[in-house]
Amino acid sequence: MATTFELGRQEVDEDEGMMQFVGFGIGKESFGVNILSVQEIIRSTDVTPVPNSPSFIEGVINLRGDIIPVIDLRKRLKLFDPDKSQQSNWILIPGIGNRIVGFIVDNVSEVLKLTEDSIAPPPGIVIAGRENQYIQGVCEIGDQLLIILDFESVLFNEEYYALKDMDYEEINLIEEVSVG
Repeated sequence: MATTFELGRQEVDEDEGMMQFVGFGIGKESFGVNILSVQEIIRSTDVTPVPNSPSFIEGVINLRGDIIPVIDLRKRLKLFDPDKSQQSNWILIPGIGNRIVGFIVDNVSEVLKLTEDSIAPPPGIVIAGRENQYIQGVCEIGDQLLIILDFESVLFNEEYYALKDMDYEEINLIEEVSVG
């Protein structure tokens, strides 16, 4: 049974320059994403593999009748360690463009409130390559660095269009056959 958390759209106090982020982890690394871009957080649900899907798609889930593609963010960011992979993971569900997509992460920590000036832009050498354009900034929290991500930039254009072009009617049929 899936545990679902719907995030309330809390207003950010702009007078204080505060921003809110959903904190999550992949391996030993800590990440954050703007809370306004996350629609839901799900734990412990089965992902159904889809034959001949793009390599970055882990499968699909059925969330209240909607078929949602799921991407393993650990693999996408090249941080996946099969020896340390946990049985129960979390799925963050942001909207990307007009699509809803799930991203598998190892854990979800908490909502973090950060001041805008505490977030430094990523070093130029880190985002110089096309593969790192999704890093929005870096922030120090305690003794660890928090990497701020932009989910809309995690996928390359060709991956986004492959996701957009997936035949959801065909996936619905696959889901119905595997359940029935």
